[in-house]
Amino acid sequence: MSSCPDHAASEAGLESSFTVDASRVTFGDGSLHEIGPRVAARLRDGGRVALFTDPRLRRSEWYDDAHGSLRAAGLEVVVFDEVLVEPTDVSVGSAVDWAREVGPDAFVSVGGGSVIDTAKIANLLTSHPGTLLDYVNAPLGGGVPVPGPLRPHLACPTTSGTGSEVTGIAIFDLLDAHAKTGVSSPMLRPTEAVVDPRVTATLPADVVAASGLDVLCHAVESLTARLYTSRPAPRPPTARPASQGANPWSDLGCREAITIIGRQLRGAVAGDAEARHAMMWAATLAGIAFGNAGVHVPHAMAYAVAGRVRDYRPAGYPQDQPLVPHGFAVAVNAPAAFRILAPTSPERHLEAARLLGADVSDATPADAGEVIATAVGELMRDIGAPNGIGGVGYTLDDVPDLVHGAAPQRRLLDNAPAPVAEAELDTIFRAALRSW
Repeated sequence: MSSCPDHAASEAGLESSFTVDASRVTFGDGSLHEIGPRVAARLRDGGRVALFTDPRLRRSEWYDDAHGSLRAAGLEVVVFDEVLVEPTDVSVGSAVDWAREVGPDAFVSVGGGSVIDTAKIANLLTSHPGTLLDYVNAPLGGGVPVPGPLRPHLACPTTSGTGSEVTGIAIFDLLDAHAKTGVSSPMLRPTEAVVDPRVTATLPADVVAASGLDVLCHAVESLTARLYTSRPAPRPPTARPASQGANPWSDLGCREAITIIGRQLRGAVAGDAEARHAMMWAATLAGIAFGNAGVHVPHAMAYAVAGRVRDYRPAGYPQDQPLVPHGFAVAVNAPAAFRILAPTSPERHLEAARLLGADVSDATPADAGEVIATAVGELMRDIGAPNGIGGVGYTLDDVPDLVHGAAPQRRLLDNAPAPVAEAELDTIFRAALRSW
């Protein structure tokens, strides 16, 4: 179960070190009122701040708190509120064009992962030259390394799920490919995260369910990812990737997040205020963990599930177009993926099930896949999540197309605890038609 350094691995040319990257985090009720002074402390003599949000959140008290704090600190505020629930390369491009025109000195994002990710990319492409596709992960993009630091960015999440406020990852739909992709670099990590759990009070139940399942998958995937000591040592050392694989630092956050989820997610979906507060903390912990370890197969599969949606429209989300919320798109694959991958590290899969609340006292390593798949599936059923990819509108006939969409996600698939190519994806997608 250990992920401590292996000296034999070092001698074999494999990784023997890991790097801890983390944003500065302020967590607590009312912390949105601290945004202005925190931004002002990073700028000389005031400055122009680009405030990113979406149309719905601009009408919320959380936006008012952030905007008022920035203005009270003597900062000029310019607002971009056209972020989509599921950003695309086109919508992100519009945000970049806007940011280049207004020339901000700093960025603030108030919203879910879509808002935070859009702000990350706008910050990248106003801080450095190039196009979006230059920086997109290969093979869908050029995979050009981010060349240096970005402008200050304070990220303020309003959903308890994505963890984007503490990661160096930005995700969007690449429309021509009918799949999600993204940019990954420690340089994209927001300078500070301001996490105010009051925001969870106004979230619809389905949003809490979807975002909470995203947290669960972040934590279980990071805990069961390939060990960092199984990777080739980077040359130069500064080229170590953001997704390093399971390591002692990420393990800490994963374990605590899974424990909180097992105890609190059902109550959070039902509207319990204390449980929602706890889930906001779990999201931050899991975000810090997966921002260093990385996720794997369920997330890779999710990009195809979300990118090829036909007619699924979940309650609690805008109804103007089909949408599989990210947390649901990941979770519908998770029981099948964990069941099939568990033999690679049964002790870690059993640990995840135990932390989630399952009784593993009589379980053997051979039981690990079934035990973790059952624990995750029961939680999904209890909070009203879709039952597998069939629950969001896919059939057996769609599997080849879904495999085609997931196969290019090598950054994620290569972080799995076992090799995963198209044949393995086909097996897992077929098994994921139902979650329980």
